Amino acid sequence: MKRILLKNAVVVNRGTSRTVDILINNDRIEKIDKQISHNNEEIHDLKGLHVIPGIIDDQVHFREPGLTYKADIASESIAAAAGGVTSFMEMPNTKPAAITQELLQNKYDIASQNSTVNYSFFMGASNDNLEEVLKTNPADVCGVKIFMGSSTGNMLVDNEKALAGIFGGTPMLIATHCEDEATIAKNLSVYKEKYGDDIPTICHPLIRNDLGCYKSSSMAIDLAKKHGSRLHILHISTAKEIELFDNHIPLIDKKITAEVCVHHLFFDESYYYALGNKVKCNPAIKTVQDKEALLEGLKNGFFDVIATDHAPHTMEEKQKPYLQSPSGLPLIQHSLSLMLDFYHKGELSLEFIVNKMCHAPAELFRIKDRGYVEEGCFADLAVVDITSNLNINKSNILYKCGWSPLENFDLKGKVISTMCNGKWVFQNEKITGIKSGERLQFKVS
Repeated sequence: MKRILLKNAVVVNRGTSRTVDILINNDRIEKIDKQISHNNEEIHDLKGLHVIPGIIDDQVHFREPGLTYKADIASESIAAAAGGVTSFMEMPNTKPAAITQELLQNKYDIASQNSTVNYSFFMGASNDNLEEVLKTNPADVCGVKIFMGSSTGNMLVDNEKALAGIFGGTPMLIATHCEDEATIAKNLSVYKEKYGDDIPTICHPLIRNDLGCYKSSSMAIDLAKKHGSRLHILHISTAKEIELFDNHIPLIDKKITAEVCVHHLFFDESYYYALGNKVKCNPAIKTVQDKEALLEGLKNGFFDVIATDHAPHTMEEKQKPYLQSPSGLPLIQHSLSLMLDFYHKGELSLEFIVNKMCHAPAELFRIKDRGYVEEGCFADLAVVDITSNLNINKSNILYKCGWSPLENFDLKGKVISTMCNGKWVFQNEKITGIKSGERLQFKVS
C-alpha cells in the first residue's frame, strides 16, 4: 500500500494542539514532525484542518443479528465513519442476545465482513449464563454487559447469586445499565392510573426517575467494591449519581468508572414537547438541572468517557404511543459535532473533548495502540473542520433508520475525512466504500 503524507495538520493529542506533518505507512503512523519531505507518497495538504485520533465509542446498538430492519453493522459503521468514529463497542441485546460464546462469535464473524471501522462486542449476562461469561477471553472482548434495570429480552440480571458470580468471577470489565426495575414499575403504575394507556412522553423521566438510577448504580458499586471488580457504569443521567464517583484517582488506577452520553449533555426535558418519543431513551433525558450538573461533573473529572448509546429504531416505531414506542435514538454520526457545540460555547476545550472521546476510552478499556495520534499507533484519524456549519437533514443522515432527533439543527464543526487502519473510509465528506475495520485487541494486566 502506498504511503500517505498528511501535511499542515493541526494535531490535537495529549492536551496539546500543534501544526505538523503525519506520515502513514500501511496501517500505522510512521512519523510525525514539523516538516516531512515527500518521496512518492500520496500527499494531502490539510491546510490547517484539525486532526484528532479516531473516536472510540464504547456504547452502541447496531441491531445485528435479528433487528436489521432498524440498523445493521454495515450501515451504522458507515455512519460512524462519517462522524469520525473509528472504533465501536456494541451491546449484546440483539436477537438472539449474545449470551453464549457461539452467538458472540457470530457477531464478530459478521463484522469481519461488513464493518467499515474497528469493532468489539460485549458478552451479555443473564441470570443463568455464568459459565458462558467466564469462558470469555479478556484479551479479545471489551467486557461483559449487565442490564441491572429494565429487562431486554431475557437479559435482566436480578438474581443475587448470578450477580455475585459475575462480579466475583470475571476479570473482565463489567459494564452496567443501572435503573432499578421495582422503582420503575411502581412509578409506571402511578401514571397508568392517571392517564391509562395514553401516558404523555413528558412523563418518561418521572417514571424512570433519578431515584431508580441512583439505587441501581449504588448497588452495582457496592458489588464491585465487595468483589474488587472492574466496573464501568454506562450513561449516567442524573445529578444525584455524580456523588457515587471519585475524581481524585487517575484513570489508569480506577476500578470504578463512569460514562456520560452526548444526548444527556445536550437535551433536557423541555425537548419532549417538540420531539416526543424521538428523545425517549433509557435512562431518560431528565431536567435542565441534571443536564447542567452532568456537564459540570464531566468538567470536574467525575465522568471518564463520553459515548453515544447509539440506538436506532424506525420512525414507524417511534410514532407509536408512549407505552409502545421503543427507547433509544441514533447519534453516532453527530456525536463529535454535538461536543463541538460545547467548544464553541466556551464550555469545553478541543483537547478536553479529544481526551474524553479518544484517549480515555483507549485507556479505560486498555485497547492496544489506538486512541492517540502518535508514532507506532494505528492510523485511525479524523480530519475535522471546526468552523464549518453543519445542517443535519434527511439528505445527509446515513443511519439505516433514516432519521435523527437533530434534524434541522445547525451545529458548527464537522468531520471532513476519516481514516481507519491507514485507509480512507470517509473522504471529503463522502463514503469511500472501503471496509477497513479490524477486531479490537485489549491489554490484559
